[in-house]
Amino acid sequence: MPLKIATWNINSVRLRQGQVERFLTEHEPDLLCLQEIKCQNDQFPAKAFRKLGYEHQAVHGQKGYHGVATLSRRPLSEIHSRDFCAVGDSRHLCVVFEAGGQLMRLHNFYVPAGGDEPDPAINPKFDHKLRFLAEMEEIAALDSNIPTILVGDLNIAPLENDVWSHKQLLRVVSHTPIETEGLTRVYEKGGWSDLIRAKIPPHEKIFTWWSYRARDWDVSDRGRRLDHVWAAPQIADRLVDLQVIREARGWQQPSDHVPVVATLDYS
Repeated sequence: MPLKIATWNINSVRLRQGQVERFLTEHEPDLLCLQEIKCQNDQFPAKAFRKLGYEHQAVHGQKGYHGVATLSRRPLSEIHSRDFCAVGDSRHLCVVFEAGGQLMRLHNFYVPAGGDEPDPAINPKFDHKLRFLAEMEEIAALDSNIPTILVGDLNIAPLENDVWSHKQLLRVVSHTPIETEGLTRVYEKGGWSDLIRAKIPPHEKIFTWWSYRARDWDVSDRGRRLDHVWAAPQIADRLVDLQVIREARGWQQPSDHVPVVATLDYS
């Protein structure tokens, strides 16, 4: 059977619980990684998602900010999180599950946005983002002989066609050279494959985020690809489909991000 893994910055899971339920019902991923859930563990709507078949859940929440969660139809093990930069934020969750008779590791990340000024000397938020990326270089595609997947809102659009205007966004946080170079180091040192760009060539524009400030986001289409799905090469070789669920940005009271779904052949 195919294995479907999805990632989505939901921007408050309690506010958008109905949207998560709609997505799970319509697209039926095996695992869904959520970022920016904005609630503590005991506030997470776990019961509602269990009713839809997602009995296995790992939640690493935080009051009012950040927070990540992984919902799964498959049993989860080795659940843990890492406190990147030792600031106490809930920005990472790691689980192990089985597919095709083998174990796989799944990292769920919410990288700091970095504030408005792309200068670590005067902007502590941007400095935090760069230090976070430096620590991410330790995450590898092959972790203790277990092939690994890394997904999440990485808050960086690394390629020219990951943004609506490469030239105009070169000095805008999320597409500055210092950030894209940092993310490239994480990618290359870890030995990752970019599943979105494996399916959608780099010369084509593709976005996963559109600002709330846009009067008509769909018409102006000033988006950025901030959400990513990376995998070990042996997992990437099994990729059969990759979907960016763009229409979710037009749902009622939407997140500014949309889900990304990777389908792998483990039949």
